[in-house]
Amino acid sequence: MKPVNTLAPSSPPLSGDRIRSVVFGLFFASGFCSLLYQVVWLRMAFAHFGIVTPVLSVVIAVFMLGLGVGSLLAGRWGASLGAHLGWSPAAVYGMTELLIGVGALAVPALLGEGETLLLAIGAASSAGYLALSALAITLSILPWCVLMGATLPLMMIFVRARWPQDTQSFSFLYLANLLGAVTGTLASACVLIEIFGFRNTSLIAAIVNWLIAAVSFWLSRADKPLPGPASLATLAPARPARPLGVSPNLVLFTTGFTSLAMEVIWTRDFTVILRTTIYAFAAILATYLLGTALGAAMYRRRLRQGTMPHESWLLLSAAFAACLPVLLDDPRLPASPVGVLFSITPFCAILGFLTPKLIDLASGGDPARAARGYAVNILGSILGPLFAGYVLVTRFDVRVCLLILAVPLLGLGAQAVLRSQGKVALRHIALAGCAGALLFGFFVSRSYEGGMFDRWPHQVRRDYAATAIAFGGAGRAKGLMVNGVGMTALTPITKIMAHLPLALHGHAKDGLVICFGMGTTLRAMASWGIETTAVDLSRSVIDSFGFFHADAASVIASPKVHLIADDGRRFLARSGQSYDVIVIDPPPPVEAAGSSLLYSREMYDVLKQRLRAGGLLLQWFPGKNNVTEAAVVRTLMQAFPYVVAYRSIENYGVNYLASMQPVPEITVAPFVARLPEKARQDLLEWGPQPTAEGMAALILGRRLSVADIVPDPRQGPIISDDRPFNEYFLVRNMVAHWAGASPRKPAGSP
Repeated sequence: MKPVNTLAPSSPPLSGDRIRSVVFGLFFASGFCSLLYQVVWLRMAFAHFGIVTPVLSVVIAVFMLGLGVGSLLAGRWGASLGAHLGWSPAAVYGMTELLIGVGALAVPALLGEGETLLLAIGAASSAGYLALSALAITLSILPWCVLMGATLPLMMIFVRARWPQDTQSFSFLYLANLLGAVTGTLASACVLIEIFGFRNTSLIAAIVNWLIAAVSFWLSRADKPLPGPASLATLAPARPARPLGVSPNLVLFTTGFTSLAMEVIWTRDFTVILRTTIYAFAAILATYLLGTALGAAMYRRRLRQGTMPHESWLLLSAAFAACLPVLLDDPRLPASPVGVLFSITPFCAILGFLTPKLIDLASGGDPARAARGYAVNILGSILGPLFAGYVLVTRFDVRVCLLILAVPLLGLGAQAVLRSQGKVALRHIALAGCAGALLFGFFVSRSYEGGMFDRWPHQVRRDYAATAIAFGGAGRAKGLMVNGVGMTALTPITKIMAHLPLALHGHAKDGLVICFGMGTTLRAMASWGIETTAVDLSRSVIDSFGFFHADAASVIASPKVHLIADDGRRFLARSGQSYDVIVIDPPPPVEAAGSSLLYSREMYDVLKQRLRAGGLLLQWFPGKNNVTEAAVVRTLMQAFPYVVAYRSIENYGVNYLASMQPVPEITVAPFVARLPEKARQDLLEWGPQPTAEGMAALILGRRLSVADIVPDPRQGPIISDDRPFNEYFLVRNMVAHWAGASPRKPAGSP
């Protein structure tokens, strides 16, 4: 079959400006798809392997690894491949985009297979599981990321053949790709996933990839004939870069390392202000990309003007800007989401200026040289998030993590200053200012992770999943913060989560608590003398138990109590153990990123398999959002034929009980009679009634009609892994606001 690009053009040759516009549009769309895939695949990886920092780090690192490998391979062999096939560079690029679209169909299945194969490995906190889950993620998404990485040098080959004297094609394509990436990040998080779900959003990206391929094939036929790919190396000799005073490759590696490592730490650090919703991560990622795009645009503008700052100024500025999140996001200063995002923008913009500048200078438009420089930058981008996720955040306060990452930039800036000429005094003053900012950050600034709690006794623990801070004074005046978000308090609400289902069941022999919190529900369940297991994603949260309860050591010492650090859903799938009572108390807020995995249809399918005949599931819901609560209850009712509800004793939230058999109704006397003595003492410990009979009457008298909340469980949205209704709410909230809707709150909502 004759290759498409060897056919004679069917229309007059396109003008140069029009071709540039088409190329810019293609690479904009390619960037759109790439970041859309990153957002979707990251969320899928969380669902399959746990919502932990290492998974975030691995997904980012594998994306960057694929970009680096693909860039090197295409830069070295892209032109010869086109020559061998008899295709134009545009046609080779189009075929690459076509294959990327196939990944949209393959990755969900590959991630699912990886999860199944790793169920027997052990807890999610084990080193073996973390390593093998990283391998599974890598094998699932790396091939498609390699193809994404190949697109830039392949398009550079086309540009170089079309415009031999263009020595800044890298920055031209880099800017287009970044702008598309910003759009893809915001579109996926704010619109597409909410409306279409993860799989259909991924399919939309695949369709865009295939449209890019179609346009590229058309471009390969519509453009005027070009020199053969084999002769591209002679078209535009690379312009040698002037001496920088520092190694360009060292700068590219360091900036890649620090920027992606900081992105991981920003995600963890900013949750106290941006909250834990999916929009917080999207805002950080979009700000990072937009800032980088602004820097690249400024570089293109300064390039046209012929005025370019010296690299020493850029490196010193980057070192100072890296300290800004530490200096500006101090808990003693006024805080706002806009301020937090602004604090990272200068750093991103400076690197967006510096990266294409160095690669343009080093490559002179040569795709192979540009690919090598870009690969060095990407190598740093691979190692940075891994170092941040597996080493830094498990050992240091986020403030210290960010300052550690700023040190190499300061070192490079100092080296460039010492070897530069002209205005040396000013540069030395700037160097001293950067060093001062770093020292100020180390010794004066504070972070939300630890700086908010100096006036209280507190304990800080860190692990791969979270930073847990237990704080407070005497009695019940205590709190738990996980990654900057308040989790719970010492309240009888969490006691009743155990006592209510156990009393209704009447003869439970064992129980499971998913989400440990302060350990109050575990402690209450253990007071019944049954086999009690508690699972939490973070070992640090479990180890904080003793801060909140003086008898924690004796509770843990019981041979009937088992504490496990694992993803709750994964534990259910891999353990094979069945229970009489299971309690789920998902972390707040209801809209928290990843929380739908504990409310979803798929979660309830696993739970049904782990409840014995007559077993009871208690699902806690805060009862704040009528639409979301209805979706949660609807999902629960579609999974279980019998669902009842009890409003909390403090009018905050609802206990939903579900079973495959009718949920028993009992009166006060049987409830009290079923309480073992230790359970009776636990129930009365914090009141608010002084007698067991009074507490039982208070609890049982708050039964609700589920039909008032969801009249017809078959009508309306439910929550699934693919459609996390509670997490994505921006579009429906905007529609409701514009329509002036004020729907009735369900029973149990405050």
